[in-house]
Amino acid sequence: MELASIVAELARGLHAADELRPVATSQRGTRVYQPGIGPHAENAAIALALATFTAQAAIGPWGQFVPYPGFPRQKCDLWVGQPNEWVIEIKMARLRGDNGKPDDTAIKDILSPYESDRSALADCTKLANAQFTCRKAVIIYGFDYSDRLLDPMIDAFELLAARRVQLSQREVDAFGPLVHPVHSAGRVFGWEVTARAAWSQ
Repeated sequence: MELASIVAELARGLHAADELRPVATSQRGTRVYQPGIGPHAENAAIALALATFTAQAAIGPWGQFVPYPGFPRQKCDLWVGQPNEWVIEIKMARLRGDNGKPDDTAIKDILSPYESDRSALADCTKLANAQFTCRKAVIIYGFDYSDRLLDPMIDAFELLAARRVQLSQREVDAFGPLVHPVHSAGRVFGWEVTARAAWSQ
């Protein structure tokens, strides 16, 4: 199976989950957000997406969380195939909050160079060095806004990640329209990740 199919299937699942109008709450349960997939935390959103098509997925079985070889407490976000054909780290890029106000933590979640921030950029290095025997990828899904499209951040991610690892060509698929008035359209981006050749380090 190819990464393009995984990206397309995940986009379809996020859209299908959104159509169910799921309602997210804050971590402390003190705030209820507007319906839609957009306000959900990353792991919850992926779980909702997987629940819509696990039995019918065109690419075979997949699920959340697989331990890193030698580091059982560290979990990769997604596995595909049994035995695993892919392991995938996923990050969400949500540049606005439920109320529409800018939320720049998304930039840190994607582009931070520091391992402790667990960004998509840091995940590239972690995956490239991991001893998985299957193929490895990073997926970023997020939401576009009229004044804050995802493209500049995705371009920056590719530029920075290419200094650390070998990225495949970008795979992308859109999902929407969505029910949330702010998070009303989204895209899923994916890249296969491999270690750079020693001569290019």
